[in-house]
Formats: sequence, C-alpha cells, structure tokens
Amino acid sequence: MDQYNGWADEGFGPVADAFARNFADFPELGSGVTVFAGGRKVAELWGGVADGRTGRAWERDTVVPVFSCAKGMVSLAVHLLAQEGRLDLDAPIAHHWPEFARHGKEAVTPRMILGHRAGVPVLDSVLSFEEIAAWTPVVRAVEDQKPLWEPGTAYEYHGHVFGFVLGELVRRLTGLTPGAYLRSTVTEPLGLRAWIGLPETERGSLARLVESEGRRPMPGPEHLLTRIVTMNGALVFPGLDEPHGWNDPALHAIELPGAGAVASASGLAGLFAAAATGVDGRERLLTHETVTDAVREVSSGTGWLGFDAGARWGSGFLLDSAAFRPLLGPRSFGNDGAGGQFAFGDDEHGVGFAYVANRMIGHGDARANRLIEAVRTLL
Repeated sequence: MDQYNGWADEGFGPVADAFARNFADFPELGSGVTVFAGGRKVAELWGGVADGRTGRAWERDTVVPVFSCAKGMVSLAVHLLAQEGRLDLDAPIAHHWPEFARHGKEAVTPRMILGHRAGVPVLDSVLSFEEIAAWTPVVRAVEDQKPLWEPGTAYEYHGHVFGFVLGELVRRLTGLTPGAYLRSTVTEPLGLRAWIGLPETERGSLARLVESEGRRPMPGPEHLLTRIVTMNGALVFPGLDEPHGWNDPALHAIELPGAGAVASASGLAGLFAAAATGVDGRERLLTHETVTDAVREVSSGTGWLGFDAGARWGSGFLLDSAAFRPLLGPRSFGNDGAGGQFAFGDDEHGVGFAYVANRMIGHGDARANRLIEAVRTLL
C-alpha cells in the first residue's frame, strides 16, 4: 500500500509501516488501526475500500461488524457493575434472576459465564431470527436450558449465550439492555463509535464484509461449533449476502451482545483505553483492582470439544497467550472477532488498541498480530 490516510505520532512510525505492509502481504480490502498510549491517541490510520461493489473508500469514521469484540463491551459493562458493588461475580446469577436457576444452573455465577465454564455454550431451543431480536424468547430459552456439563468443571466457548446471559444481568440491574447501558454510560459520553445495536443513522458509514478465498468452511449444521455460532441455524455465518447474514442491516440493528457489535477502529480502541487508562484526562473506567481481577486466568487448555487453540481466558477477556494472541504482558485484556478484528487494553503499558477490517481471512490471520508486534517493539 503506497498511500494510507491518518497519522502516527513521532516514535509510532512502526505501526504505520506494519499497517502498510498488511496491504502488501495480505488480500486486505479496507481496514483501520488506532493506538492510544497514556490516555492519548498516538496513531490513527485507515485505508482501502469500505465497499467493494461501489469502490467507496474507507474513511476515518467507517464502522464494520466486529463480531465477538462485543464480548469485551459486555464484559466491560459487567465489571463496571461489579466495581460499583451492584454485582458479585462469584455469587449465583439466580440471586438477580431466580428463573435462571432451573435445570441445574442454581450455582452458576457470572464468572463462570465470563470464563466460558457454565456448561451452556449453546441452547437446545431453535429460535427464529425474530425471536432472537425480541430478546425475551432467548431469555426464556436460557432459563429452560440444562448444562451440558457440571458448571465450573470444564470450559468451551459460550458464543451467543455469553452475551445474552450477561446482557440480561445488566438489564435486571440497570433497567437497560446492554447496548443501551453502554451507550448511556460509556460510549456516548466519550464520543466513541462503538455499538451493540447499530443506529439507523449510522448505516451509511458501514463497511461491507467480504470473504477471503480459501477461508475454511464451517462444520455441518449439527456440529456443536456450528450450533454455537449460528444459534442452531437462526443466524447464518458468515452468510454475507444472505438474509440475516452479516451484511444485513436487520442483523446490525438488533442487540446481539455476544457477537453483534459494530465499531470503528478508534471507537473500539478508545473503549479499551478508557477502561485501562482513561482518555483525554478522564478517570479510567476500570480500577487497577478491577483489572487485576479481570486478568486472572479462569480458563485455558483443552476445551470440552477436545481442542486447545492456545487461548487463555480471564473474566470475559482474552489474555496474553503466545500460541494464540501474543499481547503486551500479563495485564493485557482484549477480545477478537471473526475475520480478524481485535481490540485490547493494558494498564501496565497504558495502551488501548484496535484493528478492524472488512476482509475476513480466518484461520492463520496475522494482520492484527503484526500490528500488536509493532506496538510491542515501542515499549
């Protein structure tokens, strides 16, 4: 890439160099990266094409589906409520949501959900898209779900259930759905372009996703992993050009708190910087003690399905893991999204970072890791 837009402060040129190399070395279409250091934006870069059909350029404010980066947003909301003393992460969810206790879930805690250990990675109920959009039918299905294993004894990625369980806790404690709670308490006050439930007024700034050739297909529809990702087929993945697929405005508009966030690079980086350090002179959202609790390892190693991808999980966040996602150190906390999106914060190094893109590469995607490596060399 000969030309990118944006800027990088003196000393942060390696981030710009790595961003340009991504366009040379990968089938990049459009993307953006933003880095905060010490609560101040030090690099904001963007380039390429937001919509391959029209040639519309990627702009500074372009937003894109960031998939499971939503988990980081919902986890932030949960940790804020815990920090305020309104939620105990190690007390049963049923204290706030009595109906949740059915079918052997009476001892399940928020931390078990945050660490993917609750035994409910998927629902048995087959819901329609309209029922998922309505929220309450999913809550009822969660209540009726029996754990697949004894809660706390194993872990497996909890996909969409993660967001709905924690989101319902947020709703019961605040009266607001998680997307509305984050808008009112965090993103709108800080002017951050990150949403769970994209406002209709923002559709014009949305990048269109495309798949890279050779991307691995999903397993068959009965495979547990496929059921986790698609909510038993109610959603399609990636299904970019299908109804209720990931280019459908109807999907972006609903609150899908496990995987349905839409954000710009600066919006997502700003969110993690606000959590870790505070931004623009404001007090940090998460205290040192809260981050210490969040980055304590809860799950790692071989999951219930028998795979070990090398990921390490704290309470709601991916942790620094050499084999899966090398970050900056033991106080790094982040989340990735399908297709290459990634964001994290680190209060020891004072960093907030996000990379977003519309070309979904999949397994072996090194674009974000290269950019993080560039940041690491500067510390």
